[in-house]
Amino acid sequence: MNFFNQIFHNQILMTAIVSWVLAQLIKIIIELIRTHRINWQLIFATGGMPSSHSSLVVALATATGLRQGFDSSLFAIATVLAFVVLYDAQGIRRQAGNQARIINRMLQNVENAGIKVDKNLKELLGHTPIQVMGGTILGIIVALVMN
Repeated sequence: MNFFNQIFHNQILMTAIVSWVLAQLIKIIIELIRTHRINWQLIFATGGMPSSHSSLVVALATATGLRQGFDSSLFAIATVLAFVVLYDAQGIRRQAGNQARIINRMLQNVENAGIKVDKNLKELLGHTPIQVMGGTILGIIVALVMN
């Protein structure tokens, strides 16, 4: 029991998780406003506004800085991790999503020719710079409020 108690009382970890959950809930709210339907599948979906990956790692880094000091080694590690995730979210993963979109179009042509394809590739993988910025701002706000 002590293990779980320590986990749930780790303020830095809880800050990051709360920020991630809020980002995912905001995606559901945006989808509700856009389509007038609640899509609970978005709670675990990648892509969209705001970037939950960005929100998670920026909240982690900000909370670490607030709790451990902005000159600490832990803050440096969390910040470097955040930079890698931010770059990946708007760069590599976004390009992978664009490639998946093109491949799916090519597969439609194959299906139109009578060859059955089992499954399309997931297209919504990465984020636009605005979505990453939205997640970044959310992560900072959550960290400041919770710490």
